[in-house]
Order: sequence, then structure tokens, then C-alpha cells
Amino acid sequence: MIEDYGWSDALAQQFSPHHEAGLIPGRVVVQQRGLYGLMTELGEVRAKISGKLAREAEAGGYPAAGDWVALSIAAPGELGVIHHLLPRRTAFTRKAAGPAGGVQVVAANVDVAFLTASLNADLNPRRVERYLASAWQSGAAPVVVLTKADLCADIDAVTAQIEAVAFGVPVHAVSAVTGEGLDALRVYLGPGKTAVLLGSSGVGKSTLVNALVGSQRMATQAIREDDGRGRHTTSHRELILLPGGGVLLDTPGMREMGLWDAEEGLGVAFEDIDDLAAQCRFTDCGHTNEPGCAVREAMVSGALDGDRWRSYQKLQRELAHLEAKEDPAIRAARHRKVVAISKANRLRMKLRGK
Repeated sequence: MIEDYGWSDALAQQFSPHHEAGLIPGRVVVQQRGLYGLMTELGEVRAKISGKLAREAEAGGYPAAGDWVALSIAAPGELGVIHHLLPRRTAFTRKAAGPAGGVQVVAANVDVAFLTASLNADLNPRRVERYLASAWQSGAAPVVVLTKADLCADIDAVTAQIEAVAFGVPVHAVSAVTGEGLDALRVYLGPGKTAVLLGSSGVGKSTLVNALVGSQRMATQAIREDDGRGRHTTSHRELILLPGGGVLLDTPGMREMGLWDAEEGLGVAFEDIDDLAAQCRFTDCGHTNEPGCAVREAMVSGALDGDRWRSYQKLQRELAHLEAKEDPAIRAARHRKVVAISKANRLRMKLRGK
């Protein structure tokens, strides 16, 4: 069974020091109330983390759904103990809730990220941009999935709207009711592959899981008649084995996915804006009133949508705020940069006055 969940020769080689120590490998299938459900070579096992691992775990260092771990089991049927966390190939992260902050790993070792949005009433290109930035940063390949296609009157027009902000990322309209588009998603799945479903509450992720699995694996709820949105049902993250091979990770809905250490992902998701900024006359262009600003010229000509530019600015501010809040050195470096730019602007104005 462990091979069905993605175990490979590369992982076996990576695991060899733990094997010599008498530990066995397992993949986190589900996490609930401090306990972990694992798939191992012995079958399904429940386990807790060791005290040493709990003490040493840094922010985001605790096991998450999709992680590979090294554990011990005293006897069949007993609770296992997780001693080590194997390095992650990819990690989907966000800012942890609560005053303590830190980072929360949403999904680990994912190959494909299905970024879901509903076609019926709550489609928001700005939210899709946010998810794309996080997906690119995670290392997983993003795929935009527009659910509830059976409730949309003009699928082509709406799909084109999302493709305009996805910039080459595949966009698929699907319906779990009619089966439309499901075969296109199965192309990304298969033996050894792991996909995660991410999206806001009520977009139909659990219904989509059931359609792909071919059974009522996940609980679902009816769409509300007043606003056409579904209610959130998934309360935990769980890896689900698919009939055709591969595993699918469903996640609780998130209205917004806060960025975390996503500077590179933001650059990929908004590559068009970065390319425009590189064409500005001044390398420190603030894209406000500077002469020769390619970004503002693109907005005037209509080549760059104003809403997309404002979305980019908002996500940049959010990322900068998180970085500065977590790292005083970054905050000081950013202040020095602002001071340097201000001095350069004053000098430029002084020379212009002469």
C-alpha cells in the first residue's frame, strides 16, 4: 500500500539512515486532534509525535498531511511514535492563525495544486491570483479548476476571464454533477502522483473528490438558495487514494490564503507586471508619477488591467508586512532602501531645478 501513496526508490534511499535505526516509513494521511493517521508498510497506523520532535520542531516543522515520516511501533495495533520528518519536496504554507503567528503547512509533497473556484456566484479573479502566487511558491504545478460548470450560462467567457490572469496555467471548467471536465483532471493524476484541492469554502471540493473517487467518500451539503454558494463541510486534511492511482488531498475551505515567504511565487504569478517594471526608465521607479514608467503607460493604453495592478500592489504590501513583522533585519533593510530612494529622488529634483 505504501507504494500506492507515492513511496519511491528515491525516498527509500533518503530513508536509509532511519531504516538502520530500526524505524519504518509512513505517510501522513490525516491529522486530527494531535494524532496522525499514517499509511505504512504495515498498513494504516495511528501515531503521535515524540517529545523530542515536538521540542525541536521549528515553525511549520510539525508533520502535515502529505509528509513522509520515520516512526516506531512497539507492537501491532499500538500507537506509533513519529521521530523524524523527511525533507519536503514541496510545501503549501500560509500564516498560522492566532496571535503567535508563524507558518502553517497546508499540504506537503504535492505534485499538482488544483486551485478551485466556483462558476456559479463567487468567482473572484483576485482570489485566483493569490492562490496562484502561493502555488508557484510551493513548488507544485498549479491548475485552475472552475467548479459547478453546470450552473454557468457562459462558460467560455468566464474561462477566458480567468485565463487572462492565469498566464499559461491550465484552466478547466468541470461539473461533478454531469461529469464534464473530469477526464481532463485525471490526466494530472496517476500512480505516484499527489494532488491537493485548494479553494474557498463551498466551491464544491468535497463533491469533486467524490466524483473523482467514484463514491460518496466526503460529506457534502446542498447549495444555499439565497446566494448560490455551498456550505463548508471538510474539517480536516486527508489524503485519499484514487481508483486510477495517485492520491488526492482535500483541505478545509479558506476564504483567503495569506501569503507567506512567497516573493518568488508572486513574481511568477505576476510575470507580466515584472516584465513591464523592467522597462521603466528608472530602476527605482515607484510607478506613480515618474517619467518613462512602463507600468503606468500600460494601464493608460489598456495593456495592463488596473484591477490586476492594484491586486499586485495589495499582495506586495501584505508580503512586505509579514516579512517585516517576522524579521527585524528585513524591516531595517527595507527602511534603508526607502531612505536611499528618497535621497535619490530629492537629488534628481534638485538637479532638475538647476
